[in-house]
Amino acid sequence: MIDNNRVLERIVEEIQGVIARMDENDLERAMALITKGSRIYAAGEGRSGFQARSFAMRMMHIGYTSYMMGETICPSMREGDVLLAISGSGKTRRTVEDAEAAKKLGVRVIAVTSKSDSPLASVADAVIVVPGRVKGESSGSIQLLSSLFDQSVHIALDALCLMLSRRDDVSDADANANHANVE
Repeated sequence: MIDNNRVLERIVEEIQGVIARMDENDLERAMALITKGSRIYAAGEGRSGFQARSFAMRMMHIGYTSYMMGETICPSMREGDVLLAISGSGKTRRTVEDAEAAKKLGVRVIAVTSKSDSPLASVADAVIVVPGRVKGESSGSIQLLSSLFDQSVHIALDALCLMLSRRDDVSDADANANHANVE
């Protein structure tokens, strides 16, 4: 029998469980790599790519120059830039290759993954471990595939942006001034 009682509450409880297992020091270490003088690149495939796009957009709102890897308007990277790369497994080929190539250019790499011992984490200067289930793994989650990881990444990266906005003294009004005004 399908039990659809309290589905929303159960999803929120799952997310709370992941967030409770995260180390906020991971966010602090990532924040230390991000400066106003650095351009921010975001990378990820599939739903991780959606989270990367969301992060790049919010970074633009709070005053950073940000790009999404793979877009036609993405400029070349240079030393001092930052790449935030998302892969639940930490093994997504293109994401790992992007991180490795960026690292060779002197780019600081922030990995967002559920696997601290993954290829992506091994190339990173900072790792944000989000211990949500990824596709192909069994767990106690009621959700499909990597939904729990994706949702938790979104919250973690919004928290990182909030921390950066506080550090940089960027108000909600400042962020709103950078928001699209033709929609």
